[in-house]
Amino acid sequence: MTATLVPPRPYQSYVYAYPHKTAYRPLHPRPALAELWKGEPRQALSLYLHIPFCEVRCGFCNLFTRVGAPDGLTGRYLDALTRQAVAVREALGDEEPVRFANAAFGGGTPTFLEAGELERLCDTAELVMGADLRAIPLSVEASPATATADRLAVLAERGATRVSLGVQSFIDEEARAAVRPQRRADVEAALGRIRAAGIPILNIDLIYGIDGQSSSSWRQSLDAALAWRPEEIYLYPLYVRPLTGLDRHADPAVSERDWDAQRLRLYGEGRDHLLARGYEQVSMRMFRRLDAPPQGPDDYACQTDGMIGLGCGARSYTSGLHYSFDYAVSMREVRAIIDDYAATTDFSRATVGHAIDEDEARRRFLLQSLLQAAGFAAADYRERFGADPHQDFPGELRTLAERGWLADPAAAHLRLTPAGLSYSDAIGPEFFSPAVRSAMSAYELR
Repeated sequence: MTATLVPPRPYQSYVYAYPHKTAYRPLHPRPALAELWKGEPRQALSLYLHIPFCEVRCGFCNLFTRVGAPDGLTGRYLDALTRQAVAVREALGDEEPVRFANAAFGGGTPTFLEAGELERLCDTAELVMGADLRAIPLSVEASPATATADRLAVLAERGATRVSLGVQSFIDEEARAAVRPQRRADVEAALGRIRAAGIPILNIDLIYGIDGQSSSSWRQSLDAALAWRPEEIYLYPLYVRPLTGLDRHADPAVSERDWDAQRLRLYGEGRDHLLARGYEQVSMRMFRRLDAPPQGPDDYACQTDGMIGLGCGARSYTSGLHYSFDYAVSMREVRAIIDDYAATTDFSRATVGHAIDEDEARRRFLLQSLLQAAGFAAADYRERFGADPHQDFPGELRTLAERGWLADPAAAHLRLTPAGLSYSDAIGPEFFSPAVRSAMSAYELR
């Protein structure tokens, strides 16, 4: 076997957006939003509102969020989010119609907000940004403890079409091992409230690779989720990342090689279990029930141009720049960034970002397409970029074919094999540009 055929480690980086925020840098000079959005298409924008609060921080979480909120902080944060929305809407101007194709509330935990605060959040999306939440797909993340009847009633009335519940495991001991204190009874009660609210699409997140998890307990969690007939299920591999709770509790007795093998095995068991029970695979992580109602574009559309993010952890995407606010993982740093955001009065300029040139645009297109089970037509790539993907990425695609991860490399439609999909978190980083690799490597975690 040649060196190129030796498979890399399967779990390197979850490419849910490219470039990652660790490749962003302070922008000098800070560009005006009006200039960034000048000439950008406005007929099918995505809207993302970020709420950086949780009732508890799970041991595996490296998202931009803080635990709890001192008195008045959520109100001050929503005030700032509204000021930001006003600035963005002014930057978009009125020269041509602005239309949103989908929306999402993420975090953190958006349902950390009380029912009245969720009303405020919806009002900002609708009255300030002009998004008709009852006419477009609206996805909202929730946790079992915060999926209360009054909050869900607000979301249902304001047009939410999808609620994603972070369950991770239905086994109480596994939840504790992942530093996610919850009881199965509370999870089941929350699922009952979501179904009672009548929101069309329920997604359940599950995690494999938790310390002490077995094939049997993994099957128990899968079957417990399936009992609710969720329209979607996401299967996430556990990652142990720096500055998170599990980073301080990693089991030194388990080798990385053994853990990789365990996660790959559990992934295959979970995938096959869902495929045999009426689900189709959309990506390595996402599975959709075959008879589920259509949701429209993927819940976050987080790889597409034309995305407006509001909130201090949200990203915005134009064709030439991805931009956001400062990023951190540690609790102290996150709290400071949230406090600064809540005190900000001028949101007219972008502060942190990464430029998207032609090369980066080609890499983004390939990543957002190839890592989906459906793959993509080479003709679509040629139409957009005037070149064949094999010409732009000869080495990368040849390596995938040699490893047996690319189905029929000569075909007009490029698609990963099932084995290739299982290695999505290794394939993605192979398409990162040298500039992005360098920026991510130089980023100082804090």
